[in-house]
Amino acid sequence: MSAMFRTAGRVAGAMVVAAGLTAFQPASAAECIAPADPGGGWDFTCRSVGKILTDLGLVDEPVQVTNMPGGVGAVAYAHVASERADDEELLVATSTVGVTQIAQGRYPADIDVMRWVAMLGTDVGVILVDDESPLQTLDDLVTAMQEDPASVVAGGSSGAGGWDHIRLLMLAKAAGLTPEEFKLIRWVQFDGGGPAVTQMMGGHIALVSTDLGEIAGFVESGDIRVLAALSDDRIPAFPDVPTAIEQGLEVTGYNWRGFYTGGEVSDEAYQGWVSTLNELYESDEWQETAVSSGLVPFWRGGEEFEAYVADQTDQMRQISRDIGVIE
Repeated sequence: MSAMFRTAGRVAGAMVVAAGLTAFQPASAAECIAPADPGGGWDFTCRSVGKILTDLGLVDEPVQVTNMPGGVGAVAYAHVASERADDEELLVATSTVGVTQIAQGRYPADIDVMRWVAMLGTDVGVILVDDESPLQTLDDLVTAMQEDPASVVAGGSSGAGGWDHIRLLMLAKAAGLTPEEFKLIRWVQFDGGGPAVTQMMGGHIALVSTDLGEIAGFVESGDIRVLAALSDDRIPAFPDVPTAIEQGLEVTGYNWRGFYTGGEVSDEAYQGWVSTLNELYESDEWQETAVSSGLVPFWRGGEEFEAYVADQTDQMRQISRDIGVIE
């Protein structure tokens, strides 16, 4: 899967360049809003992309990163929709997490109030525990959920019914728990995977469901133990981490990383950002940054990305209904 995503992404990127989008120019100065506290996946998206945009000279001035936490991205979404809908210098980091919130009606508006620029890669969901946890394997977690689901206290960077929570419930469902049983699993929301892991290490929760890119440093330091990666194949940067599939649970949970901008931004400025982000995507700097952070590089931009976001929003609504999160 990883190799397929990487190859397909490069081919798609080359097609965009060939289509002539490079004729457009982005704003000379840029701001990237990360709708969460420093240290999470949206913050990583803004800071890593902003640095590469600056280093490659794709913007005239260093990219300003603004952290705007609240409502799992809802505060930033409302801010852009009401105050900066035509700001051609603005990008906002988003992901499957944000689209899931929109699909469940947790944002102040639907997807049509923004222009969806591009995705640059997919993060991989992981289920992890503290390195001193009695839960040594995914089987141990499954047993705990089956015997007493209410005893399991988990957390992540989305609210109850958000993408991090849904991924854990998908595992519970695959392990044979009924909707009534897996609804008993207690869930705690944090503003980012990093804060969730910190609270887990402090003994406040038992496990975390989040994205590998958000907590890669904790894996490298050995402070946590990853029970499963929710991917089709093992992650190249972390080959020792087993997948849920190879442990008998057919569950994957990818989280793409990308950007939107205001719904009133001009076509020229919008296409300029699509072109610029595609050029960044094709760079060695982005490919290396993505892979080293646990991402699978993958490109979708412009109209293709907007159609993808619309389709995924519909899928998230259906998944949420299937597991009883929404009516």
